[in-house]
Amino acid sequence: MSSLRRTDLLTLSNLRNDGRKPNEIRRMTIQMSPLTNASSTNGSALVQMGLTSVLCAVVGPIDCVRRSDELADRAILEVNIRSAPFAPSSGDRRTANPTTDRRIIEQSSLIKNALEASVMLHLFPKQRIIVDVTILADDGGRLCAAINSATCALVDAGLPMKDLVCSCSAGLVTGTGSSASGGLEDIELMDLNQREVSTYSNESSAVYLPCATMPQRGTVVLAQCESRLASIDVFEKVLNAAMEGCQLVFNVMEACIRERTGKLLAAKSGNVSIRSNFI
Repeated sequence: MSSLRRTDLLTLSNLRNDGRKPNEIRRMTIQMSPLTNASSTNGSALVQMGLTSVLCAVVGPIDCVRRSDELADRAILEVNIRSAPFAPSSGDRRTANPTTDRRIIEQSSLIKNALEASVMLHLFPKQRIIVDVTILADDGGRLCAAINSATCALVDAGLPMKDLVCSCSAGLVTGTGSSASGGLEDIELMDLNQREVSTYSNESSAVYLPCATMPQRGTVVLAQCESRLASIDVFEKVLNAAMEGCQLVFNVMEACIRERTGKLLAAKSGNVSIRSNFI
């Protein structure tokens, strides 16, 4: 009897390289207020999606440094991204400069636009809110993890929001099974990891779409696709898969926030004490 490799067993079971089903997101854990003892932060959150880990700290609302930066009708939202030297899964130890790296600047702008759709900035005129994002480990989907971490940190800071901004990626790849028309069947994948992104990036028909939504409002605030789409139907299929992933992220995020709020209310009444083991 010939022995089968793990990859062969996963393929025969129609599972992905990490054992997940196509419509399953990676294990997601959220830690609220990991920087409790940091006096300079108003809120923080640590989000892990699989092997991707992102820490976010929120400062503000605070006064602007220069009066020329102030906006009379709303606050300004400032998003800064840093990547730890040990973060890339490829082993590349080079430190990216957040002021010159094109990818970091682009992702900072995308996160800012997604959060501005939810945060009620008009309640804090002439103020600024700083969101500092640190990528601790990058195994794919760091943009989505950064948005989720920033949302939780804003909630922890007590800033008013219209809805939670939840983010998840989706992709469309060519599967091994055959469709009714006789060709290979396309499969929608949720929450791709780095290995999947690298593997399918060489396929001309593969599609990768990071997406962010406000699930309770049914609003899409971010949908970035750099792949060439064969038709609008392909885009709709991938977008629907990404929105389903955002709903799963929302369920995890809502449960964590409710648990954190329950602990705070219990501590306020003197029933329990809250400890932070991070810092």
